[in-house]
Amino acid sequence: MQIPLLSGRLFTERDAEGSSPVAIINETMARGFWPNEDPIGKRVMMGAPMPERPWLTIVGVVGDVRNSGLETPPLPQMYAHDLQNPTRSMTLVIRTALAAQTITPVIQHQVIALDKDLPMYDVKTMEQRLSNSVAQPRFRTLLLGLFAGLALVLSAVGIYGVMSYSTEQRTHEIGIRLALGAEAGDVLKLVVGQGMVLTLIGVLIGLALSFALTRFLSSLLFGVSATDPGTLVAVSGLLATVALGACYIPARRAAKVDPMVALRYE
Repeated sequence: MQIPLLSGRLFTERDAEGSSPVAIINETMARGFWPNEDPIGKRVMMGAPMPERPWLTIVGVVGDVRNSGLETPPLPQMYAHDLQNPTRSMTLVIRTALAAQTITPVIQHQVIALDKDLPMYDVKTMEQRLSNSVAQPRFRTLLLGLFAGLALVLSAVGIYGVMSYSTEQRTHEIGIRLALGAEAGDVLKLVVGQGMVLTLIGVLIGLALSFALTRFLSSLLFGVSATDPGTLVAVSGLLATVALGACYIPARRAAKVDPMVALRYE
């Protein structure tokens, strides 16, 4: 499973039935129960305290795993040797370079050779299990992505429409500016600049609202915080780029206005 050993040791052949019971704990349990000391050698009991239940000696500390889902923080965990604490069911994990279709019949044959009455079911690759574990978050992310893309398109259309209307209303003014010697570049800067100022104000308001509302999305995120600076900067830059394109097209059209036509425009 590639769970790293942080201190102590793993189970060995000496930890067999009849030997002193041992346990391995994860990092979260070690940090929670023994924050300022070494847990190796400490004794714990698995389950509720009972006179007939043995004490287990901690022999190792390993890294955390997320058994309950990627979005759930690691919980305190303790591993016991199966020969010392047998259970009625078992999950067998096999690492192999062979394809799953090739190795599955071999495993089934070996299990039947041990006991023909042992059931073997729910055989999946690790890739399939990981994919299933993130199926719902992936679907929610897809929906959010589609809605976000639609919102981006509507924003671009809205900005383009507003800038086109504003530019058209100022055609007479632009004609006067051009007649008085203004260059096309000056008109381009004027129209784009005013549009980008409004865009900047909108982005700042959006960032403020994002900081206030992203805590509701924290349960859908893994490996990134709800206020991840990189994500916020990237999204703001994307919106600004879309707004720049939406402002540039009407601004370029305004810069090409014939001053004589613009002066007669009503």
